[in-house]
Amino acid sequence: MTALDTAGFRTALRAWLDEHDLSPEPTAGPDGSLDAHVTQLDRVRRELWDAGWMRHGWPEEVGGVGGPSVLRAVLGEEVATRGLAEPGLYSMVEVLVPTLLSYAPPALAAEMVPRLLGGREQWCQGFSEPGSGSDLASLTTRAVRSGDGDGWVITGQKVWTSLAQYAARCVLLARTGPDPGHAGISAFFLDMDSPGITVRPLRTMHGVDEFAEVFLDDVRVPQERLLGREGDGWKLAMDLLPHERSTCFWHRVAHLYTRLDRLLDRMPSAEDEAAALGEAYLALHTVRCRSHATQARLAAGGRLGPETSVDKILLATAEQQLFDTVRDLLPGAVELTDPAWRTEYLYSRAATIYGGTAEVQRNIVARRLLDLGKE
Repeated sequence: MTALDTAGFRTALRAWLDEHDLSPEPTAGPDGSLDAHVTQLDRVRRELWDAGWMRHGWPEEVGGVGGPSVLRAVLGEEVATRGLAEPGLYSMVEVLVPTLLSYAPPALAAEMVPRLLGGREQWCQGFSEPGSGSDLASLTTRAVRSGDGDGWVITGQKVWTSLAQYAARCVLLARTGPDPGHAGISAFFLDMDSPGITVRPLRTMHGVDEFAEVFLDDVRVPQERLLGREGDGWKLAMDLLPHERSTCFWHRVAHLYTRLDRLLDRMPSAEDEAAALGEAYLALHTVRCRSHATQARLAAGGRLGPETSVDKILLATAEQQLFDTVRDLLPGAVELTDPAWRTEYLYSRAATIYGGTAEVQRNIVARRLLDLGKE
């Protein structure tokens, strides 16, 4: 399949999806098990990869067919709108694959990327640590050169690692130098079945074990699994984090629009609550417009940077406002009668935390975009 223009891609994709039923089983719904979600995610990626859709927007060197990155945004939007896969889990490819393309040896990227895009593997991201909070530069997981000089030995702990219990690989940050700040951090691409790795899922308040703790006890990593050069870890993280706020957010907003539609379907008379519904819609529309600008910049070959913190602030605000509106307009649904609404409402409480807290994002905007200094 050759690369298509955006409009032609969307039209052809919709026709294909209409003919191929990728709908999840009922148990994979919002209140279904994480196992069901991951099984469905594997299936969707595999089917879209085999049919060629998942290859658009990625370079030929890793099995893609080229074309602009916006085609990936369109694909994810259709997946989210049709409820084919949980958007947050689906979108992880938009964070991890660009990182491999930029920092991994070409042969390693060519071998590994098709496994993730093709639904054969899950990967995870080992950044956060206990006690570090949002201060990524304070991480203490350490990598030292192995005695034979042919690799590294990593010891430490990660936390809030999404899908670690399902992951075959991990993009992990560890301290390799004496510098306690940014300069002493390096990045590695770990095999999660390596001896010395222990994974313990964490139960969150919305009842889904999406996150896990990862313990690393003298885990050996070959030299060729160093991403970039020694000390490139902070640079990699600063390149990776904006991708969490680009195409991923486009997918998330598409999903949230379906939730607004679902709320409208439940309302006996939307006219009576027009103000609250309009405010929720306006918040979603605002972040969609902002995300559209980010997509355009990415498609034009621009680099993403601190300006994506604005996207994160807007998304978190819109998501929480939408589910607050659900709680207010459907009395008792969140608290008592509707497990699906309850699960998503509780998950929305974390929107101002995951991917960088709201406080950190506002500090980034103040310091790096508005040049207001540190105080």
